[in-house]
Amino acid sequence: MNKAIIACLLLGLSSISSNLLAQVDNVILITLDGLRPEEVFGGADERLMIPDLGVKKPKDYKSRYGADSPEERRKKLMPFLWDKIGRKKGWIAGDMLSDSKCLVTNGKYFSYPGYNEILTGAADEKINSNAKRYNKNTTVLEFLNEQPELIGTVSAFCSWDVFPFIINDQRSGVVVNAGWTKLTVGVPQQIELLNHAAENIAHEWDNVRYDVFTAEGAIECMRTDSPRVLYVALGETDDWAHAGRYDRYLDAARQNDHFIRRLWLETQSIKEYRNKTAFLITTDHGRGDGREGWKSHSKDLPGSESIWMAAFGAGITSKGIDEGGRFTQSQIASTVAALLGYEFSSEVIDTSLEIAKPLPICDLP
Repeated sequence: MNKAIIACLLLGLSSISSNLLAQVDNVILITLDGLRPEEVFGGADERLMIPDLGVKKPKDYKSRYGADSPEERRKKLMPFLWDKIGRKKGWIAGDMLSDSKCLVTNGKYFSYPGYNEILTGAADEKINSNAKRYNKNTTVLEFLNEQPELIGTVSAFCSWDVFPFIINDQRSGVVVNAGWTKLTVGVPQQIELLNHAAENIAHEWDNVRYDVFTAEGAIECMRTDSPRVLYVALGETDDWAHAGRYDRYLDAARQNDHFIRRLWLETQSIKEYRNKTAFLITTDHGRGDGREGWKSHSKDLPGSESIWMAAFGAGITSKGIDEGGRFTQSQIASTVAALLGYEFSSEVIDTSLEIAKPLPICDLP
C-alpha cells in the first residue's frame, strides 16, 4: 500500500489529496540562519545601508538592492524565491503586513533551541545554550532514517559545526557533514577541488564554513547518493549580522537564494528527483530592529520570535502569500514526515514533548 495512504489512514483522514499521493518521493529542508522576515518580505532596509553598519559602498548597495516598493526590493534580494511565489508555484508565510504569523515557541530565540524545535517538532526548555551537547530528543531526520524504506537515505550538510550534536549523528546514523569538515561524497575530482579551496581560503569564522561549500557539498551528494531526505543548513546570514555587516548580510541572503535555485535545478535534472521533490525553507529565529537591534536576537529583543516559512514543489497544495495564518516553527518536522507519508507525533516516537501537527499546506492536518 502507498505510504501516503497509510499515513492518511493513521491520521484519520476521510479523503486523500491526489497531488500528494502522485508525486512526493523526496524532501529537501533548507534553513537560512537568522534571516529576518523583514528582508524576506520587504527586501533591503535603506535605513541600514549606511557606513556605520559596515556598508562600505552605500550607493552601490542601494543600486543593487534598493527600489521604490517592498515588492521590488524583495525580488532583487531573493529573485528565485519570489519568482516561485509570484507565479503561484509556491507558498510563503510570515508577512506581518498580510497578518500572517510564524512564531518560535521555545522562548529562547537563538540557534540550538531553534534548530531543535525545527527538527524535533517541539520546544525543549532543557536546551538553553549553543553548547556542543548531543541532543537527547529524536529529530525527524533520525525518525525517517529508521524507516525500512529510508534507511541510509537521509543526509545533512550544515555550515555550523554544532549540527552533528543537534542531529545527534552518533545515535541517529544520519550522515552529517558540518563546519569545516572535509566533504567526502561526490565526484572525486570535484570534491578534491572543493576541499582544496576550503583549506586554503581565509576562514572568517572557525566554527562556520562558507555556505558555498555546504551547498556544493549537498549538490554533489544529490548527484552521487540520491538521498531521499536532504537537510541543508546555511549560516552566513546570521554571522554577518552579528558582525554588524549589513552589506554582507544582504549578499549572503542573495547568495542563499542562488543556492536554493541551484538545488531546485539539480532536482529537475535528475530522474529520481524531477517532479517528485518538495522543498521546505525556514529560519531558526528572527532578529531585532533598528540600527543595533537587527544585529542580534534574544528573548529581550522584540522581533526575535518572528520567522517565515516557504514551500514549493511536489505535494505542496497551498500557493501564494499566506494571509491571516498562524503557524509555529514546531510544525516543520511533522510536515517533512507527512510529505513522505509518515506520521511524526509524540505517540509515534514516545516522547513527553508535544510535537506539533503538520502545516496545512499539503492537505494534511
